Amino acid sequence: MSKIEDFLTAAEEQQVIDAIRTAEKNTSGEIRVHLEKTSKKDSYERALEVFRMLKMDNTKLQNGVLIYVAVEDKNFVIFGDEGINDVVDDDFWESTKNVMQGHFKRGHFKQGLVDGILKAGKQLETYFPWETGDKNEISDDISIG
Repeated sequence: MSKIEDFLTAAEEQQVIDAIRTAEKNTSGEIRVHLEKTSKKDSYERALEVFRMLKMDNTKLQNGVLIYVAVEDKNFVIFGDEGINDVVDDDFWESTKNVMQGHFKRGHFKQGLVDGILKAGKQLETYFPWETGDKNEISDDISIG
């Protein structure tokens, strides 16, 4: 990828947003995707910075999940807040990353994101089910930096 715009088509971006909405339908959890060209920092450090920049650390139950992708670096991080990290199995994020990576290696970026989002959504639904009065605290749109 030479440009971030080439990572997903407009139709694929909409499918990713639709996956976020589907994943969040039955949970109070929040999922966000952030794409940027490259990171001058360690990808985990940058994901944490973006997590805070997007105010994902302000969710009521600390159940936000960020999928951060540095397109040209061919690197990504799945970052879950304390609430979700405290309840999922120790290998959950690694297994989710493996699913996504399998798609990414074949150039199926949209499908990798969708599968990762839906997998995270199932865990959020299990531990943070939607309750009356829950509201969408974070935008579902893809963040681009």
